[in-house]
Amino acid sequence: MSRLHVTKDFWIGALRAEGPTFAAAVAEAPPETPVLSCPGWTVTDLTLHLAGIYRWVHSFAGSPVTTAPPQRRSERPEVPAGATALAVWQQAYDELMVLLDTLDPEAAAWNWAPQPKKAGFWPRRMAHETAVHRWDAQLAIAAGDPIEAKLAADGVSEVLDTWLPAGRRREPGPWHGVAQLTASDAGQEWFLRLRGEGVALLDTATIFDHDDHHARVQVAGTASDLLLALWGRISFDTLGVNGDRQLLNGLRTG
Repeated sequence: MSRLHVTKDFWIGALRAEGPTFAAAVAEAPPETPVLSCPGWTVTDLTLHLAGIYRWVHSFAGSPVTTAPPQRRSERPEVPAGATALAVWQQAYDELMVLLDTLDPEAAAWNWAPQPKKAGFWPRRMAHETAVHRWDAQLAIAAGDPIEAKLAADGVSEVLDTWLPAGRRREPGPWHGVAQLTASDAGQEWFLRLRGEGVALLDTATIFDHDDHHARVQVAGTASDLLLALWGRISFDTLGVNGDRQLLNGLRTG
C-alpha cells in the first residue's frame, strides 16, 4: 500500500468545500426529488440524514470519554414549523464545523472502529460522509462531479482500514483472496487480503509473512470512481477489472 499523508487541516478544508456544494445542490432540487443513488430517499431525506449525523457526532466528539455514547446511532431531526430541511442541515453543519475546528486530533474520543479512540477519527469520517452525500445530492440534479482525487484516495483508504475491519460490509462473505486497487489519478494502490470475515490491509513494502500475495482481482480507475464503487454508488463494471469479479462483493461497504 502506498502512503498518503493527510491531516486534520486537510479534512477540515474538504468539509469547507464539500458542505457548501452539498447545500447548493439541495437548494436547486425540489424537496421530493428522488436520490437515485440512495433508493427510496428524496433530497429531503438525504439532507436530514446528513444533518442527523452531524448532530450525533457533535454530541460526543468533543468529549474525552472513550466509551460508546448512550445514543449509538444518529436520528433524523425534526424540521421546525416555518423552517426547511436545508436550514436544519445548515445549522448542524455550522455547529459541527465550530467543534471540529477546535478539536485536538490526538485527544481521546470514542469511535466505532477497531483503532485508537482519538478525536481525529471524526474530521476524516465527516469529510468523507459529506463528500459522498454531496455526490448523491448532485446526482439528483443530473450533475455528480467527481470527488477530488486526494480526498477520494483517502476515502478508499478509510473503507479499507476502517469500515471493512469493523465488519461494516454489505455482504458478510466469507471471502478469501487478495484484491489490488489502483487509483490512476492519485498515484495510489492498495492490496487487501480478505480472510473469511476478516481483512488485512497490506503494505507491500513491509510484508513479513509467507502467504500468497498474488491478487485474485485487480481494479483500476480514478480515485473518485474507486471510492464510489466501494460505497455502491457505481458499478465496479465501470472500472477496469481483471480477475475474480465476485471477490469485489466483499469490498463494498455501507
